[in-house]
Amino acid sequence: MDEINQTKVTFFIIKGISDVPALQAPIFLLVLLIYLFTLGGNLTILLLVCLDHHLHTPMYFFLCNLSIMDMCCSTVTLHNTFIMFLTKSNQVSFSTCMAQIYFFSSFTSNELLILTAMSYDRYMAICNPLHYPVVMKMKNCYVLACACWFVGFIEIIPYMVLTLNLTCYKSNIMNHFFCDIVFVLKLSCSDTSALIILFFTEGLLLLSLTPFLLTFISYLFIIAPILKIRSSSGRQKAFYTCSSHLTVVVLLYSTLFCQYLMPSSMDTLDFNKGFSLFNTAAVPILNPIIYSLKNEDVKAALKRKIKL
Repeated sequence: MDEINQTKVTFFIIKGISDVPALQAPIFLLVLLIYLFTLGGNLTILLLVCLDHHLHTPMYFFLCNLSIMDMCCSTVTLHNTFIMFLTKSNQVSFSTCMAQIYFFSSFTSNELLILTAMSYDRYMAICNPLHYPVVMKMKNCYVLACACWFVGFIEIIPYMVLTLNLTCYKSNIMNHFFCDIVFVLKLSCSDTSALIILFFTEGLLLLSLTPFLLTFISYLFIIAPILKIRSSSGRQKAFYTCSSHLTVVVLLYSTLFCQYLMPSSMDTLDFNKGFSLFNTAAVPILNPIIYSLKNEDVKAALKRKIKL
């Protein structure tokens, strides 16, 4: 079924992280270990924030949302590796593939929006501390988080409508470890011009560039007053409060850029697959580590709960 001209496929064959038989078991164990650490780390963050009243602040409320998205994104993408190893089948139905594209795209979009909300929270805390309790009260944070989730799930629908209308595929073999819209575009022999235009206009401008610019602008406003602080210890403390969030932002946007916006001359399937693996497996496990190791409040909360 390599060549499927003028026929709508009913299933895709996912090649996986590696098609070398001897590597299947080690890859399965490695991915399973990463996934368990991802769940464990992010669940620890969630439990700490829920159980420790010192962490009942807007910053950690948004961090909980980020942890939920990391777990969901890892589950949506990495479960294929587990299923393929256990069932010895690389076949994924068309509807399952489309559902995976939708949820992966939505969770990624949600994560960018939540990171933008977190940057606004840091901006208000540092640049407008007197107005912070009023502007960032928990009711407003709930509304902002719900808006991020709603927009993330709604704005992916136009992509899915156009993707579902693709009727011709050159092949149903996908050289990836999960269904990704970029790989579906490469396999399709239908007219994908409308989908590509939507991908680079709404996807680039609305889903990626707008959150990035808002985050970037927030940090420009944050850095300006920090540099005016006379004492070096005061500047270090102010930078330290933002360093965890900024590290996560840089990691996520860097991997997404390499995954989707790399020049075509450097775009190879294995290259894209490598950055996809880092984005869906490594970044979610790094987030709780970064927030745990670089955040005194989280470490203090963890010590309090361990003593109990």
